[in-house]
Amino acid sequence: MPDAGSSGPNVAAVVVDDRPDVDELIAEYEAERPARALSGPLANAVGAVAAGLSVYVLYRVFAVDNGQHNRMIFLAVVLPLTFLVYRPGFRRRGERLAQRGHDHPGVADYVLAGLALVTSAYPAFTFDQIIVRTVTPTRLDLVMGGTLLLLVIEATRRTTGWALPVVSSLFLLYAYYSGYLPISWVISTPGFGIDRIIEHLYITTEGIYGTPLDVAATYIVLFTIYGAVLDLSGASKFFVDLSFAAFRKSRTAAGRTVTLAGFLLGTVSGSGTATAVSIGSVSWPILRRAGYPRDQAGGIIAAAGIGAILSPPTLGAAAFIIAEYMRINYLTVLLYATVPTLLYYLGIVLAIEIDARRLGTRPVELAGASAWQLMGRYFYHFSSLLAIVVFMSLNLSPFTAVTYATALAFLLSFADRKAMLTPQRAYKALAQGTLSVLPVAATCASAGIIVGIVTLSGLGLNLSDIVVGFADVMSWNYTSQLVLTVVLAAAAILLLGLAVPVTASFIIAAVIIKPIFEKFGIGEAESYMFIFYYAVLSEVSPPTALAAVATSAITGGNPYRTMMQAWRYTLPAFLVPFHFVLAPAGRGVLGLGSLPEVVAATVISCIGVAALAVVTGAWLVGPTRMPERVLAGISAVLLLWVAPVPDVLGLVAAAAAIVLHIMGRRPAILTAAHLPQPERSG
Repeated sequence: MPDAGSSGPNVAAVVVDDRPDVDELIAEYEAERPARALSGPLANAVGAVAAGLSVYVLYRVFAVDNGQHNRMIFLAVVLPLTFLVYRPGFRRRGERLAQRGHDHPGVADYVLAGLALVTSAYPAFTFDQIIVRTVTPTRLDLVMGGTLLLLVIEATRRTTGWALPVVSSLFLLYAYYSGYLPISWVISTPGFGIDRIIEHLYITTEGIYGTPLDVAATYIVLFTIYGAVLDLSGASKFFVDLSFAAFRKSRTAAGRTVTLAGFLLGTVSGSGTATAVSIGSVSWPILRRAGYPRDQAGGIIAAAGIGAILSPPTLGAAAFIIAEYMRINYLTVLLYATVPTLLYYLGIVLAIEIDARRLGTRPVELAGASAWQLMGRYFYHFSSLLAIVVFMSLNLSPFTAVTYATALAFLLSFADRKAMLTPQRAYKALAQGTLSVLPVAATCASAGIIVGIVTLSGLGLNLSDIVVGFADVMSWNYTSQLVLTVVLAAAAILLLGLAVPVTASFIIAAVIIKPIFEKFGIGEAESYMFIFYYAVLSEVSPPTALAAVATSAITGGNPYRTMMQAWRYTLPAFLVPFHFVLAPAGRGVLGLGSLPEVVAATVISCIGVAALAVVTGAWLVGPTRMPERVLAGISAVLLLWVAPVPDVLGLVAAAAAIVLHIMGRRPAILTAAHLPQPERSG
């Protein structure tokens, strides 16, 4: 876990010696190039600039400013910092330099940082003039814009790897060369000149300075500042300690603990892989003592960690983008995510319950304070989390709500002398808040290039016509066409998520898949939440599943087998998004509709998740046979439609699976009852 002070007893003290270096694992497996280990005057300068930007962001919450101008200022700070903080590559060489204390930027890094400062500050300082020249940019405008495009792509490569920069570059090439495609091709366009492409992406709000970067410069950076303050005030440690103290005696306690820790810690980090690594470093020794094999343990930890992106009140960066795209309050997005989040964890918990019986796990005794003792001493760490929801329910903007919650977390830190935010620690939190957003900012700026090309060329509508047309050819009625379209959309998002981070995959999928869903009359909320859910689930989908790779490094398990276990634990959750797009009544899972509709959709979805858990876990009351699993699978599929006829058939299939299972177990139970019992002594 990141440094969180020493608030409260160390409940997991019995395993602290087995804990790997968490910061190192996070850096290695977060799909980011490791940041430099800066020191000396440069580290102080970078920290001062980062802290200064955090102060500016907090100030802007209460000041009136032009949104586009603010994005330009934000990028003018974070982009140069990215070239100073992140290495250009050559990981092993960078690690050797870090060990020698010489891990500092080279001449090329300083040159790129300087160019980034000039090209991103240029439109901010000439804002009024450059906006007037939107249609007729000068040669200098175009040179600045073209250079900035290249710098954004390079910054993205440094922070997230090659996939997203390659995709962004392909979209740029498409915009320029699409005019050379045969006219008969659906994706052909008249083509656009370099001047038109740069003007659209650099000066308007449809490209780099579009909604994704706006979200990074407002929602995301404010929440990373809040997360840093909450973490340094001791909240992260308290959440993990509380999770370990909550379950002590049951044989499923170890698995439940990991799941609860993932949910609670996710409210601070909002990052799936970072959460998985943080809880995994502490929980793996306990899971091992409980009897979990390495691969199963790694799968549980990865699945619980990825749930962090679904955990209110922070969720992931994509959730903030949903609020901006739909022009709704972020609290509404939280309400949309409430039931799907519960269903996600329901699937994991059911899988844990099944595995505990199938693997014969055992309880693990831990020394330390009880959950009631921890709550009595450190319950105040929940206050700022609840405050965010309360403030937004009072119609305060998310920006104001999280700013007030940050101030509250700062004040409450003084309740613990060992974790109170002294000026030095407060400064560290402010700096960390900005530094944590660097990869997200680069991702959002690069994703803005893709979105800009899609809007410029109309590619999104063209691709939607292709997908809908293919589904029409391969189907025989409206229902089959809808199902095939939704399945293709889910597969496309998962494939996209294998290559790019969650935020980028959501943004790209939103501009392409949402128009497809619109053709079937699927609403905005249902479309965006479906895309969001599958973008998150791509993090646990083979063959990449970075969270599973990270946890396999902790447990020493096989990375591929750990991926498959993580996928198995989360597989029931893959059904959830289908509930709110296949039938109008399914939108009740998002809290849309009347109370009876919401309750009915939630109950049906829970049964569907449970049915699929039986299929993947091969267990009900005891080991299940193939006929029972087939019936449970049929039930899970039928219950995807929240409609009377499929629901009744699905419930009948579920009941049949239960009856068949109980009848199949009766001979074994009767045989066991008639076996001679050992005599009791005394």
